[in-house]
Amino acid sequence: MKQVHFLRLLALLFFCWITFPSGAQELQKAIPDREGISAERLAKLSQSLDEFIDAGKLPGTVTLILKNGKVVYERANGMRDMESKDPMETTDLFRIASQSKAIISAGILLLQEDGKLFINLPVSRYLPEFAKTTVAVPKEGGYDVVDARRQITIRDLLTHTAGVGYGDGPASDKWQEAGIQGWYFADRDEPVRETVRRMASLPMDRQPGEAFVYGYNTDILGAVIEEVSGQPLDVFLRERIFIPLGMKDTQFYVPSEKLDRLAVVYNFENGKLNRAPNTSTMTGQGEYGSGPMKSFSGGAGLVSTAADYARFLQMVLNEGSVGDKQILSPVSVTSMLSDHIGHLNRTNGTGFGLGFELITDVGDYGRLGTKGEFSWGGAYHSNYFVSREYNMVVVYFTQVIPAGGLDDHAKLHALTYQAVLR
Repeated sequence: MKQVHFLRLLALLFFCWITFPSGAQELQKAIPDREGISAERLAKLSQSLDEFIDAGKLPGTVTLILKNGKVVYERANGMRDMESKDPMETTDLFRIASQSKAIISAGILLLQEDGKLFINLPVSRYLPEFAKTTVAVPKEGGYDVVDARRQITIRDLLTHTAGVGYGDGPASDKWQEAGIQGWYFADRDEPVRETVRRMASLPMDRQPGEAFVYGYNTDILGAVIEEVSGQPLDVFLRERIFIPLGMKDTQFYVPSEKLDRLAVVYNFENGKLNRAPNTSTMTGQGEYGSGPMKSFSGGAGLVSTAADYARFLQMVLNEGSVGDKQILSPVSVTSMLSDHIGHLNRTNGTGFGLGFELITDVGDYGRLGTKGEFSWGGAYHSNYFVSREYNMVVVYFTQVIPAGGLDDHAKLHALTYQAVLR
């Protein structure tokens, strides 16, 4: 009997070695002050987060800070589920919504490194239905539909300059008729490739390259990945990003054995938290553990943990490497973290790279931050930022939508940076 248990243990260890290779060890913890961040000053951050919980403005949060690649702050507070009084834990799962976008952008650059696509080429090279698109031009009493002046490129999609919105632009009636509005895809009973195929025939919000328009750009990129790689998006991400990085809790849909770790969604309205309804809507609990489970939304569909997402960000901060593995070329990372839309005169000291918002001018930005900092957030009120100057990754997860009037993101930014010593 002991021999059987020993053989099973060996098999388990072998599986773990294959699945999560040497570059994906557990995140190493360190004494904050030794890494250049004050433990004493970080207490202000803890106090602020507690105040939000105590005031009933947030249900629960997980905050993780890496400095020089090591964990210097990791804290769960509040509740994963307020009604059942289940405390939040650092290993709990969160719907990360638009934080999915940076991962998909990295996937596109991996395919470019394989020589299978090039980001300056038209997306129609890979999705033929985009060879001829149209644009809705507002006019008094309605809009005109005109031909796009040029084809949409993959780079347009990476930088959100393709003119593709979330179906609420001038031709919102057409997008509504097509059943394509909003970022939530989990209830769709069709593969994302089919949804994207129908998008191509609908009038876009602006001409390609004309403006920063936030929308389905990254969902289209997810369909590109499927076409070019010949794999479903979830399989490609698992093989090329999640397994090499040891992101064992990141996926589009939550397996049944992990559902008790999925944080509950709350609505914050009129100064009060209420449990979101059990509906398949953007402001409901969503079908992340049930339903069709067919649509892999590259723009807003992933579920993850703070530690998993920190691994991804640390890889980018490390110029594409983790442990002894090189996931992305440093040249690709440089392109990701370069401002590609400066010619559009984006305001408030920020630009946009290939998947990330960037601070380009600290003075114009006007808040605590560092030049080159890259960041983004998700619809469920999650947020992250990475300081290249101070070699620091900050991940902040909660599940609140809508979250109007909350200033926790601003306090997270200020109270983290005020603790930095070097």
